Amino acid sequence: MGASTVKSSGAVRPPMALSVLDLAVVTEGSGIGRALEESIELARAVEALGYRRFWVAEHHNMPGIASSATAVLIGAVAAATTSIRVGSGGIMLPNHAPLLVAEQFGTLEALYPGRIDLGIGRAPGTDQVTALALRRSSEALNADDFPQQLGELRAFFTGGFPDTHPFRAITAVPGYGDQPELWLLGSSGFSAQLAGLLGLPFSFAHHFSAGNTLPALELYRSSFRPSPTLSKPRAMVAVSVICADTDEEAQFLAGPSRLAFVRLRSGRPGRLPSPQEAAGHDYSPSERLMLDSRTRGQIVGDPETVHLGLETLRRETQADELMITAMIHDYRHRVRSYELVAAVAAEAAA
Repeated sequence: MGASTVKSSGAVRPPMALSVLDLAVVTEGSGIGRALEESIELARAVEALGYRRFWVAEHHNMPGIASSATAVLIGAVAAATTSIRVGSGGIMLPNHAPLLVAEQFGTLEALYPGRIDLGIGRAPGTDQVTALALRRSSEALNADDFPQQLGELRAFFTGGFPDTHPFRAITAVPGYGDQPELWLLGSSGFSAQLAGLLGLPFSFAHHFSAGNTLPALELYRSSFRPSPTLSKPRAMVAVSVICADTDEEAQFLAGPSRLAFVRLRSGRPGRLPSPQEAAGHDYSPSERLMLDSRTRGQIVGDPETVHLGLETLRRETQADELMITAMIHDYRHRVRSYELVAAVAAEAAA
């Protein structure tokens, strides 16, 4: 069924605000250079389609993801585009010194003013051994000081250290006076509550933690305190969406991301397999159990199926924005999926 057959569901609603989360996926049969090129090309494509933001995520020691040097890739994407907001979904702050993050993203904001987002998370984005290599200390692995790190990061941007703080004498250059739009990211209640207490916008990872979505958003909104940044809660939900001309084709294209997830959870991460390889995989009962939680948060199908899924998710979560991620093996099908989703959103708003 084509996107032209999708109809709005009656009540007048604001246009569906859509953004993109990309992982610079490395596919079987290709390489890292091509993955990075495709990420930049995809940013250009979705900018032309009217998407609001293009975020890339920090992951490490994963052969199928090339966005580990997140700030570097953001700079390349921002340079290749003109209007779309570009940012991190996210930077895993415990992996980095707050001063370094302030300098990197202050540089990006100075180069591309008004276009840079800094999404912050507290998970390692990797396994514990790699996290140790990043953080250089076993004591740092629990991320208990995340609120303190976040406070330092914000103070480097604003110069807001107390007079008695030892970092008061430090000026982040770049950084001070060039704060990008700051978001907190999460897949549980911790960051949701912290974002609410600090009056920051919050983005929830529905694409891999669907069961926690509604409780976390409720906690965010109930904890929210107005701030100079926000007068009321602002929530975004990240969701895996794969759209094709038919439900059958969409399910076929979704196969690689599901097989890659099972391999990752089984300790065998690799490049994104082809849909043909995924279709031929004989899932064990334990692997099928792994997929249950994964597929619960996905929207996969033709434009009508995707329209229904997105509208249901937006209604249930009351999200101000939806961030779409699509791990599709073939770049042309990836772009086609985003084209169909954009058409669905445009017609639903008509």
